[in-house]
Amino acid sequence: MQRRTFLAGTAALAGATFAAAPLAFAQGKPETSKVAIAVGGKNLFYYLPLTIAERRNYFKDEGLDVEISDFAGGSQALKAAVGGSADVVSGAFEHTLLLQAQKQSFREFVLQGRAPQIVLAVSKKAMPNYKSIADLKGKKIGVTAPGSSTSIMASFVLAKAGLTAKDVSFIGVGAGAGAIAALQSGQIDAIANLDPVMTKLERTGEIRVVSDTRTLADTRSVFGGDMPAGCLYASQSFITKNPNTTQALTNAMVRALKWLQTATGSELINTVPEGYLLGDRAVYLDAWQHVKEAMSPDGLMPADGPATSLKTLQAFDANVQGKPIDLSKTWTNDFVKKALATVKA
Repeated sequence: MQRRTFLAGTAALAGATFAAAPLAFAQGKPETSKVAIAVGGKNLFYYLPLTIAERRNYFKDEGLDVEISDFAGGSQALKAAVGGSADVVSGAFEHTLLLQAQKQSFREFVLQGRAPQIVLAVSKKAMPNYKSIADLKGKKIGVTAPGSSTSIMASFVLAKAGLTAKDVSFIGVGAGAGAIAALQSGQIDAIANLDPVMTKLERTGEIRVVSDTRTLADTRSVFGGDMPAGCLYASQSFITKNPNTTQALTNAMVRALKWLQTATGSELINTVPEGYLLGDRAVYLDAWQHVKEAMSPDGLMPADGPATSLKTLQAFDANVQGKPIDLSKTWTNDFVKKALATVKA
Protein backbone atom coordinates (compact mmCIF):
# COMPACT_ATOMS: atom_id res chain seq x y z
CA MET A 1 0.00 0.00 0.00
CA GLN A 2 1.49 3.29 -1.06
CA ARG A 3 1.47 6.22 1.36
CA ARG A 4 -0.84 8.34 -0.77
CA THR A 5 -3.39 5.53 -0.84
CA PHE A 6 -3.17 5.13 2.92
CA LEU A 7 -3.56 8.84 3.60
CA ALA A 8 -6.54 9.08 1.31
CA GLY A 9 -8.07 6.32 3.39
CA THR A 10 -7.34 8.05 6.66
CA ALA A 11 -8.99 11.20 5.37
CA ALA A 12 -12.14 9.21 4.81
CA LEU A 13 -11.90 7.57 8.22
CA ALA A 14 -11.90 10.83 10.12
CA GLY A 15 -12.51 14.36 8.97
CA ALA A 16 -10.97 16.15 11.88
CA THR A 17 -11.52 19.88 11.96
CA PHE A 18 -8.40 21.90 11.40
CA ALA A 19 -8.81 24.69 13.88
CA ALA A 20 -5.93 24.56 16.36
CA ALA A 21 -7.38 25.20 19.78
CA PRO A 22 -5.25 26.97 22.38
CA LEU A 23 -3.35 24.71 24.75
CA ALA A 24 -4.56 24.78 28.30
CA PHE A 25 -2.94 23.55 31.47
CA ALA A 26 -5.19 22.95 34.41
CA GLN A 27 -3.81 21.29 37.50
CA GLY A 28 -5.73 18.24 38.57
CA LYS A 29 -6.36 14.59 37.95
CA PRO A 30 -6.50 13.26 34.39
CA GLU A 31 -9.81 13.81 32.62
CA THR A 32 -9.67 10.18 31.56
CA SER A 33 -7.51 7.58 33.25
CA LYS A 34 -7.78 5.01 30.45
CA VAL A 35 -5.60 5.84 27.45
CA ALA A 36 -5.07 3.69 24.36
CA ILE A 37 -1.66 4.15 22.72
CA ALA A 38 -0.83 2.72 19.29
CA VAL A 39 2.78 2.01 18.33
CA GLY A 40 4.43 0.38 15.34
CA GLY A 41 7.34 -1.86 16.38
CA LYS A 42 7.38 -1.45 20.15
CA ASN A 43 10.52 -3.59 20.53
CA LEU A 44 12.65 -1.05 18.62
CA PHE A 45 14.89 1.42 20.43
CA TYR A 46 12.97 4.11 18.51
CA TYR A 47 10.14 3.56 21.02
CA LEU A 48 12.21 2.57 24.05
CA PRO A 49 11.07 5.51 26.23
CA LEU A 50 7.48 4.28 25.87
CA THR A 51 8.46 0.82 27.10
CA ILE A 52 10.42 2.31 30.01
CA ALA A 53 7.45 4.43 31.10
CA GLU A 54 5.24 1.36 30.92
CA ARG A 55 7.56 -1.17 32.58
CA ARG A 56 8.67 1.15 35.38
CA ASN A 57 5.03 2.09 36.14
CA TYR A 58 5.50 5.78 35.38
CA PHE A 59 2.10 5.91 33.67
CA LYS A 60 0.47 4.30 36.71
CA ASP A 61 2.23 6.79 38.98
CA GLU A 62 0.46 9.54 37.01
CA GLY A 63 -2.93 7.91 37.58
CA LEU A 64 -3.15 6.45 34.09
CA ASP A 65 -4.27 3.03 32.91
CA VAL A 66 -2.45 2.81 29.58
CA GLU A 67 -3.16 0.10 27.02
CA ILE A 68 -0.50 -0.18 24.32
CA SER A 69 -1.32 -1.86 21.00
CA ASP A 70 1.65 -2.84 18.85
CA PHE A 71 1.43 -2.77 15.05
CA ALA A 72 3.86 -3.78 12.32
CA GLY A 73 4.71 -0.16 11.47
CA GLY A 74 3.98 3.46 12.26
CA SER A 75 1.55 3.97 9.40
CA GLN A 76 -0.69 1.25 10.84
CA ALA A 77 -0.47 2.73 14.34
CA LEU A 78 -1.52 6.08 12.90
CA LYS A 79 -4.48 4.47 11.14
CA ALA A 80 -5.65 3.17 14.53
CA ALA A 81 -5.65 6.69 15.99
CA VAL A 82 -7.37 8.25 12.98
CA GLY A 83 -9.95 5.47 13.01
CA GLY A 84 -10.68 6.03 16.70
CA SER A 85 -9.35 2.80 18.23
CA ALA A 86 -6.36 4.62 19.80
CA ASP A 87 -6.17 7.96 21.60
CA VAL A 88 -2.45 8.58 21.16
CA VAL A 89 0.26 7.39 18.80
CA SER A 90 3.85 6.69 19.70
CA GLY A 91 5.25 7.26 16.24
CA ALA A 92 7.19 9.41 13.81
CA PHE A 93 6.76 13.18 13.97
CA GLU A 94 6.51 13.48 10.19
CA HIS A 95 3.12 11.77 10.27
CA THR A 96 1.65 14.92 11.82
CA LEU A 97 2.73 16.79 8.68
CA LEU A 98 1.29 14.16 6.35
CA LEU A 99 -1.99 14.36 8.22
CA GLN A 100 -2.11 18.15 8.05
CA ALA A 101 -1.73 17.88 4.29
CA GLN A 102 -4.97 15.85 4.48
CA LYS A 103 -6.58 18.63 6.58
CA GLN A 104 -6.42 16.69 9.83
CA SER A 105 -4.97 18.21 12.98
CA PHE A 106 -2.62 16.06 15.05
CA ARG A 107 0.00 17.51 17.38
CA GLU A 108 3.25 16.17 18.87
CA PHE A 109 3.54 16.89 22.60
CA VAL A 110 6.65 15.01 23.80
CA LEU A 111 9.66 13.91 21.77
CA GLN A 112 11.25 10.49 22.29
CA GLY A 113 14.06 10.64 19.73
CA ARG A 114 16.17 13.45 18.31
CA ALA A 115 17.54 11.25 15.51
CA PRO A 116 15.57 8.70 13.43
CA GLN A 117 17.93 5.75 14.16
CA ILE A 118 16.95 4.29 10.77
CA VAL A 119 19.61 2.45 8.79
CA LEU A 120 19.41 1.72 5.07
CA ALA A 121 21.54 -1.27 4.08
CA VAL A 122 21.89 -3.70 1.21
CA SER A 123 22.14 -7.47 1.44
CA LYS A 124 25.69 -8.58 0.67
CA LYS A 125 24.27 -11.82 -0.69
CA ALA A 126 21.66 -10.23 -2.95
CA MET A 127 23.77 -7.23 -4.02
CA PRO A 128 27.44 -8.24 -3.81
CA ASN A 129 28.46 -5.67 -6.44
CA TYR A 130 26.62 -2.68 -4.93
CA LYS A 131 28.31 0.62 -5.73
CA SER A 132 25.74 3.42 -5.27
CA ILE A 133 22.11 4.18 -4.39
CA ALA A 134 21.34 4.04 -8.10
CA ASP A 135 21.90 0.27 -7.91
CA LEU A 136 18.70 -0.02 -5.86
CA LYS A 137 16.56 0.65 -8.92
CA GLY A 138 14.21 -2.28 -9.45
CA LYS A 139 15.10 -3.83 -6.09
CA LYS A 140 12.93 -4.90 -3.14
CA ILE A 141 13.52 -2.86 0.00
CA GLY A 142 12.20 -4.20 3.28
CA VAL A 143 10.60 -1.58 5.57
CA THR A 144 8.66 -1.95 8.81
CA ALA A 145 5.47 -1.09 6.90
CA PRO A 146 4.81 0.96 3.74
CA GLY A 147 4.19 4.59 4.69
CA SER A 148 6.13 4.29 7.96
CA SER A 149 9.20 6.32 8.90
CA THR A 150 11.49 3.62 7.50
CA SER A 151 10.02 3.99 4.01
CA ILE A 152 10.07 7.79 4.38
CA MET A 153 13.81 7.72 5.16
CA ALA A 154 14.49 5.33 2.30
CA SER A 155 12.41 7.43 -0.10
CA PHE A 156 14.37 10.54 0.84
CA VAL A 157 17.72 8.83 0.29
CA LEU A 158 16.44 7.56 -3.07
CA ALA A 159 15.25 11.05 -4.04
CA LYS A 160 18.69 12.53 -3.34
CA ALA A 161 20.08 10.01 -5.83
CA GLY A 162 17.49 10.86 -8.48
CA LEU A 163 15.21 7.86 -7.85
CA THR A 164 11.61 7.71 -6.67
CA ALA A 165 9.61 5.21 -4.65
CA LYS A 166 8.23 3.92 -7.95
CA ASP A 167 11.74 2.78 -8.91
CA VAL A 168 11.76 0.22 -6.06
CA SER A 169 9.32 -2.08 -4.28
CA PHE A 170 8.75 -1.43 -0.59
CA ILE A 171 7.95 -4.65 1.25
CA GLY A 172 6.58 -4.62 4.81
CA VAL A 173 8.70 -6.94 6.98
CA GLY A 174 7.98 -5.66 10.49
CA ALA A 175 10.49 -4.69 13.14
CA GLY A 176 11.83 -7.87 14.67
CA ALA A 177 12.84 -11.41 13.82
CA GLY A 178 10.62 -11.36 10.73
CA ALA A 179 12.67 -8.52 9.23
CA ILE A 180 15.89 -10.47 9.78
CA ALA A 181 14.38 -13.60 8.25
CA ALA A 182 13.18 -11.66 5.21
CA LEU A 183 16.70 -10.50 4.43
CA GLN A 184 18.35 -13.83 5.20
CA SER A 185 15.90 -15.75 2.99
CA GLY A 186 16.34 -13.41 0.03
CA GLN A 187 12.81 -12.03 0.08
CA ILE A 188 14.32 -8.53 -0.01
CA ASP A 189 17.47 -7.05 -1.55
CA ALA A 190 17.89 -4.20 0.91
CA ILE A 191 16.43 -3.14 4.22
CA ALA A 192 15.52 0.09 6.04
CA ASN A 193 15.04 -0.75 9.68
CA LEU A 194 16.20 0.08 13.18
CA ASP A 195 18.08 -1.33 16.13
CA PRO A 196 18.39 -3.91 17.48
CA VAL A 197 17.55 -5.46 14.07
CA MET A 198 20.28 -3.63 12.17
CA THR A 199 23.06 -4.23 14.68
CA LYS A 200 22.25 -7.96 14.68
CA LEU A 201 22.54 -8.05 10.87
CA GLU A 202 25.77 -6.05 11.02
CA ARG A 203 27.28 -8.42 13.57
CA THR A 204 26.60 -11.40 11.31
CA GLY A 205 28.13 -9.59 8.32
CA GLU A 206 25.01 -9.93 6.17
CA ILE A 207 24.52 -6.27 5.26
CA ARG A 208 26.41 -3.28 3.97
CA VAL A 209 25.22 0.00 5.49
CA VAL A 210 24.67 2.73 2.90
CA SER A 211 22.89 5.39 4.97
CA ASP A 212 22.78 5.71 8.76
CA THR A 213 20.86 8.04 11.10
CA ARG A 214 21.72 6.62 14.50
CA THR A 215 23.88 9.55 15.58
CA LEU A 216 23.25 13.28 15.49
CA ALA A 217 26.16 13.86 13.12
CA ASP A 218 24.99 11.19 10.66
CA THR A 219 21.42 12.47 10.88
CA ARG A 220 22.46 16.02 10.03
CA SER A 221 24.56 14.68 7.16
CA VAL A 222 21.59 12.82 5.69
CA PHE A 223 18.83 15.35 6.33
CA GLY A 224 20.72 18.64 6.53
CA GLY A 225 19.53 19.46 10.05
CA ASP A 226 18.01 18.07 13.23
CA MET A 227 15.39 15.48 12.31
CA PRO A 228 12.84 14.73 15.06
CA ALA A 229 11.89 11.09 15.27
CA GLY A 230 9.69 9.13 17.67
CA CYS A 231 7.22 11.12 19.72
CA LEU A 232 3.81 10.98 21.32
CA TYR A 233 1.17 12.74 19.27
CA ALA A 234 -2.60 12.93 19.36
CA SER A 235 -5.46 14.70 17.64
CA GLN A 236 -5.84 18.32 18.62
CA SER A 237 -9.34 17.50 19.82
CA PHE A 238 -7.99 14.88 22.26
CA ILE A 239 -5.39 17.32 23.63
CA THR A 240 -7.94 20.12 23.99
CA LYS A 241 -10.44 17.88 25.79
CA ASN A 242 -7.83 16.17 27.96
CA PRO A 243 -5.06 18.60 28.94
CA ASN A 244 -4.45 16.94 32.32
CA THR A 245 -4.27 13.51 30.73
CA THR A 246 -1.87 14.83 28.10
CA GLN A 247 0.24 16.37 30.84
CA ALA A 248 0.27 13.10 32.79
CA LEU A 249 1.43 11.21 29.68
CA THR A 250 4.16 13.79 29.17
CA ASN A 251 5.28 13.60 32.79
CA ALA A 252 5.68 9.83 32.52
CA MET A 253 7.62 10.05 29.26
CA VAL A 254 9.96 12.79 30.50
CA ARG A 255 10.65 10.68 33.58
CA ALA A 256 11.50 7.73 31.30
CA LEU A 257 13.84 9.88 29.20
CA LYS A 258 15.64 11.06 32.32
CA TRP A 259 16.01 7.48 33.55
CA LEU A 260 17.54 6.41 30.23
CA GLN A 261 20.22 9.09 30.51
CA THR A 262 21.81 7.35 33.48
CA ALA A 263 20.62 3.72 33.17
CA THR A 264 23.29 1.02 33.05
CA GLY A 265 23.23 -1.77 30.52
CA SER A 266 22.16 -4.30 33.13
CA GLU A 267 19.34 -2.03 34.33
CA LEU A 268 18.11 -1.73 30.76
CA ILE A 269 18.28 -5.48 30.14
CA ASN A 270 16.37 -6.13 33.36
CA THR A 271 13.65 -3.65 32.42
CA VAL A 272 12.72 -4.51 28.83
CA PRO A 273 10.86 -7.72 27.89
CA GLU A 274 13.05 -10.70 27.03
CA GLY A 275 11.63 -10.75 23.51
CA TYR A 276 13.26 -7.39 22.75
CA LEU A 277 16.73 -8.95 22.95
CA LEU A 278 16.35 -11.07 19.79
CA GLY A 279 18.00 -13.91 21.65
CA ASP A 280 21.30 -12.09 22.16
CA ARG A 281 21.87 -9.76 25.11
CA ALA A 282 25.32 -8.73 23.87
CA VAL A 283 23.90 -7.58 20.54
CA TYR A 284 21.15 -5.66 22.31
CA LEU A 285 23.63 -3.81 24.50
CA ASP A 286 25.86 -3.14 21.49
CA ALA A 287 22.87 -1.70 19.65
CA TRP A 288 22.02 0.45 22.66
CA GLN A 289 25.44 2.08 22.46
CA HIS A 290 24.80 2.84 18.79
CA VAL A 291 21.54 4.68 19.45
CA LYS A 292 21.87 6.12 22.95
CA GLU A 293 22.77 9.57 21.59
CA ALA A 294 19.61 9.54 19.48
CA MET A 295 17.37 9.53 22.56
CA SER A 296 15.97 12.90 23.51
CA PRO A 297 17.45 13.88 26.88
CA ASP A 298 14.45 16.00 27.83
CA GLY A 299 11.50 15.53 25.43
CA LEU A 300 11.83 18.98 23.84
CA MET A 301 11.40 19.49 20.10
CA PRO A 302 14.58 21.07 18.61
CA ALA A 303 13.98 24.49 17.07
CA ASP A 304 14.86 23.46 13.51
CA GLY A 305 13.37 19.97 13.73
CA PRO A 306 9.88 20.54 12.25
CA ALA A 307 11.28 22.46 9.27
CA THR A 308 13.80 19.69 8.54
CA SER A 309 11.00 17.13 8.63
CA LEU A 310 8.87 19.16 6.23
CA LYS A 311 11.78 19.72 3.84
CA THR A 312 12.41 15.97 3.83
CA LEU A 313 8.84 15.14 2.86
CA GLN A 314 8.69 17.89 0.24
CA ALA A 315 11.68 16.32 -1.50
CA PHE A 316 9.70 13.31 -2.65
CA ASP A 317 6.10 13.18 -1.40
CA ALA A 318 3.42 14.52 -3.74
CA ASN A 319 0.93 14.55 -0.85
CA VAL A 320 2.93 17.35 0.79
CA GLN A 321 4.47 19.17 -2.17
CA GLY A 322 2.68 22.46 -2.79
CA LYS A 323 0.45 22.12 0.30
CA PRO A 324 0.32 24.93 2.88
CA ILE A 325 1.69 23.35 6.07
CA ASP A 326 1.52 25.33 9.32
CA LEU A 327 4.31 23.79 11.38
CA SER A 328 3.24 25.60 14.55
CA LYS A 329 0.10 23.47 14.66
CA THR A 330 1.98 20.16 14.53
CA TRP A 331 3.96 20.34 17.77
CA THR A 332 4.23 21.98 21.18
CA ASN A 333 6.87 22.08 23.92
CA ASP A 334 4.41 23.45 26.50
CA PHE A 335 3.63 20.16 28.21
CA VAL A 336 7.29 19.15 28.31
CA LYS A 337 8.36 22.47 29.82
CA LYS A 338 5.84 21.99 32.60
CA ALA A 339 7.01 18.41 33.14
CA LEU A 340 10.66 19.46 33.32
CA ALA A 341 9.79 21.93 36.06
CA THR A 342 8.20 19.27 38.25
CA VAL A 343 9.30 15.77 37.26
CA LYS A 344 12.25 14.06 38.91
CA ALA A 345 13.94 10.97 37.45
